[in-house]
Parts: sequence; C-alpha cells; structure tokens
Amino acid sequence: MSYNREHDPAAIPLLPIAAPELEAWITRAPARHQRWLKSSRFEAKPGQWCALPGDDGEITEVVFGMENDGWLYQLAGLPASLPAANYRLVSIWNEDQRIQASLGWGLGSYRFERYKSASEPRPVLCLEDDIAPIVERMYDAQALVRDLVNTPTEDMGPGELASAVTGIADEFGARIETITGDDLLTEDFPAVHAVGRAAQRAPRMICMSWGERKAPLLALVGKGVCFDTGGLDLKTAAGMKLMKKDMGGAAHALALARLVMQYELPVRLLLLIPAVENSVAGNAYRPGDVVHTRKGLSVEIGNTDAEGRVILADGLAYACEHGPDLIIDFATLTGAARVALGPDLPPIFSNHLEIAQSIADAGERVEDPVWVMPLYQPYRKMLKSGIADLNNISNSNYGGCITAALFLEHFVTPETHWVHIDTFAWNQNDRPGRPTGGEAIGMRAVFNYLRERYG
Repeated sequence: MSYNREHDPAAIPLLPIAAPELEAWITRAPARHQRWLKSSRFEAKPGQWCALPGDDGEITEVVFGMENDGWLYQLAGLPASLPAANYRLVSIWNEDQRIQASLGWGLGSYRFERYKSASEPRPVLCLEDDIAPIVERMYDAQALVRDLVNTPTEDMGPGELASAVTGIADEFGARIETITGDDLLTEDFPAVHAVGRAAQRAPRMICMSWGERKAPLLALVGKGVCFDTGGLDLKTAAGMKLMKKDMGGAAHALALARLVMQYELPVRLLLLIPAVENSVAGNAYRPGDVVHTRKGLSVEIGNTDAEGRVILADGLAYACEHGPDLIIDFATLTGAARVALGPDLPPIFSNHLEIAQSIADAGERVEDPVWVMPLYQPYRKMLKSGIADLNNISNSNYGGCITAALFLEHFVTPETHWVHIDTFAWNQNDRPGRPTGGEAIGMRAVFNYLRERYG
C-alpha cells in the first residue's frame, strides 16, 4: 500500500526545502534541530533527506532536498529509504504540484512482488482529501501497466490478457467480446490469425465497448504481442530477453480505457486488443508470404519480426468501420524509435498534426513527454511490394519508426482522426520512481488530452 486516505494526526510531516533557502530555514528551526542538521551535513541536495528527532528520540519530521525542476519525482526517492511509517506532505505547493508529487511517491513505492515470498513494510503517504481520488486513479493506471508488462508470458498470454480486460469490463459494466483461434478467419481478422496461428495458445481479438450510443466514439487499439520470438526471422537471445513486454501497447490502452470509464468521460469507448504470441512452428507465417487483411489490402511479409504492425492493421480497420471520432493506438513497435529518441520519449504520429501537438502539450503539463514526429509521405514508397499492395517492412534502413507509422496509416480511412504512439513500455535503468521494468510512457499525456477534448 502506497497511500492512506484516513487522517492520521501522528503522520510524520515531510518538509521540502530548496537548497538556496536552507540557511534561512535553519535559522527559524529549534536549536536542537539546527545542531542536528549541521552535524548531519544536510545540504538540501536533490534526493537528500534528514529525519529530525523529538525530545523522546522519535522522528518528529523529515526535511528533504527538492529536485531542481519538475514535481513528479520530488518525493519519488523517499519511499525506498524512509523507515516504515505514515507520512504527510507539508508544503505551499499548489494542487497540481501536490498531485504530481504524490503520484511520484506511489511510483517510487511500487514493487512487482507477485512471485516474492514475503513483502516488507513500507512508508505510506497520507493523502489530502482534495487530491486523493486523482492521485489514486492515476497511480492505479500506472501500476496496472507495470503489473501487466512485468508479468512473465507464462502467466500473461493472450487468454490471461483477455481475462484482465474482462475483469475491468465487469467492474464498469462494459460489454466484451473475444474472437479466438480459427473464428478470427470467420470474423475477418486474417492478419491477426496469420501472426498468431503458430502459437500453442490461440490468438484472439479482444473487444470491449462502453458508453452511450449517441456519444462520440473513442477507439483505443493496443498491440498485444504477449511474446515475440521474431517468428521464423528469429531474434537473438538478447533480443528476445524482454519480449514479455511486447504487449505493452495493450497494457497502455487498457489502463487508459479504465481511466476513461472511471472519470465517466462523455464518449462511447471501443477498446481493441489483438492478442497473439509470435511463435515458431510448422504452420508459422513465413518471410515472403502474402497476408490478407480486414481492409482488403494484401501485405507481403518482408520480415516476420515486424508482426505488431500486421495485427494492428486489422484492429485499425475494424475501428474505422464504426465511424470513430478519434482512434489512438499504442504499440511497442520499433527499435528505431528508441534509437531516435531513447527509451523515455515516445514518438507520436497523427494524420491531424494539431492533435499530436495538443497531446504533446498536454503531456508537458503532467510531466509525461512525447515527441511529435512526421508522417512523411514520400517515405511511403519504401513500403512497396512487387507482389502485394505493400510490404510490412521498409526497403531502407532509415526512418524506421516513420515507415512503421506509414504502414499503419494505410489501414486508417483518410477522414478519421488517428494517433499512433510508439512507446517503449519499459524503464531501462533504476531511478527514483522509475524502477527497472514495465512502465506507462505516454498514457498520462493522452488522458490529459482526452479530458481536455471531451471535458
């Protein structure tokens, strides 16, 4: 548990101090605390904290150095080092700053312990009433993505992913339909079937719908490749090591859908998750095969390891059939995006550039940055095929995240407002609030935009 809503008069105050203000603060402190701070060599550096004792030797308050910029990670380093107790933030920060900092506390408290035999007691932050619901919902969304991505594929295959969606659908009275195995062919999802047919666990299309029929339709599509061997174009051992995270797009879309329902945004929600394992077997799809899609376009398979865009093709085409006001897809799609922008900054594409820019602006306001990239149309020629309507990979080594987005654009009707986010869904290195493992990157930016768009 990261938070406590109940008022605890014994909760230990957390007092933020900026380094330039330390000397003035010390002069106002009790004499014993002045001596203690000086003997402790507390300098209010970012990440540094000092517990101040009372007459009985117990901690009466904790002072900590403020980060140089931003609010999300101001408290993120404290849960890992403070003794287990209840704490409360005492500051002059405004509501948005307190929300961000309190969310950062939760992100710093997060542990994935599904397979641990025991859990140690942790410090808990007592939330103020005005911010508690917002902080808890945003933390739960972030933790949901982390939990789903961190879970090994043995326990998070296509069926388990469908169960996760069903659990959230039941919570909000949403309608759910799952199309499984060879029924994908009958129901016209041939690309999803082609990619997932070699796995022992059957591929499926997971569909969840919620909201009033007359409301504008918001379609969320998430790449649900529960494990990616690369298929017959087999990955190396190093390349396969983190591929349990290849369903990170689906995790983002599901967590975002839950936020939409929690906040009762005035939309009609359609969540689509094509869920597969990209496996190796005698019936695996091959390099050089031509795969048919729901939209009617044929796709030559230049590489079986570019499978995510193939399954998304069917999901995007199906979403467009329903006349959406907006489609947003999340996918752990390309290594090229990581080369271009690194692991923390996902590229965002849209066929309406002002939407992408608005999401980027919304992300800045909640410290969840994304970077607008172009759907540069001259690169479409890189996807040409001699025997099909297009190839699933580019004939060039350059601009890989752009050509992947251009591939997806083929399956979106021109009049549809569409956004594509190529997220990493993973923290590469341990940092306060960002433990190594699954991560929601770009989700809060999109939700902030959706709240502004739909009110």
